[in-house]
Amino acid sequence: MREFIEDLKQTNLFFAIEPEEIDGLLYCLCAKYVRYAKGDYIIEEGNKVYDFGIMLSGHGRAIKWDPSDRVILISLLKKGSEIGVILAASLEHKSPVTVQAEDDVLVLQIPFERVLARCEKACPRHDRLLRNYISIVAKKGLVLHERIDCLLRPTIREKILTYLQCIAREQQKRTFTIPMNRNSMAEYLNVERSALSRELSYMKRDGIIDYHKNTFRLI
Repeated sequence: MREFIEDLKQTNLFFAIEPEEIDGLLYCLCAKYVRYAKGDYIIEEGNKVYDFGIMLSGHGRAIKWDPSDRVILISLLKKGSEIGVILAASLEHKSPVTVQAEDDVLVLQIPFERVLARCEKACPRHDRLLRNYISIVAKKGLVLHERIDCLLRPTIREKILTYLQCIAREQQKRTFTIPMNRNSMAEYLNVERSALSRELSYMKRDGIIDYHKNTFRLI
């Protein structure tokens, strides 16, 4: 596990915790590394979730299927992303989404109950870990709020603009790069890809945005 300590130091869960302290925490948390191949389900919709994870390599996505069997993208995952943090802490534990590996990934998995437990070796930094966990849950809640705000917009144009404004605020730039290709963007906004492409062209024509591939500028 020690080969990934520096990577873990950069994650939200281990924020403000020194590398030598992380090593002790991992032992007391009963953490383990799990590898998934491309296409594997890290979490499957309807399954109970007791462990949460941190993605240490590769990419993944959280998805759902609508009644017509169309994929709805919930979020994209990359190195450092948390997986199942809210689910593991919930009483029901059943996942409403599927988390799938988009390429070969490595995930650090931690039983949620161990976060609540006490261990003498980890005690000096366990409180910091718990505060970090709560902070992650709070941030996830805000992200879900932004997603709902986007989906509730009545037109495709408003959905697109709400999403782009959110990314611009996040990156604090009027010219920015989004982390999605057109297919993923359509899935995220729950619109047809052709309708998305058409509306983007109209918005560019109307002087609302400019873009080239995944780089956008709000005008």
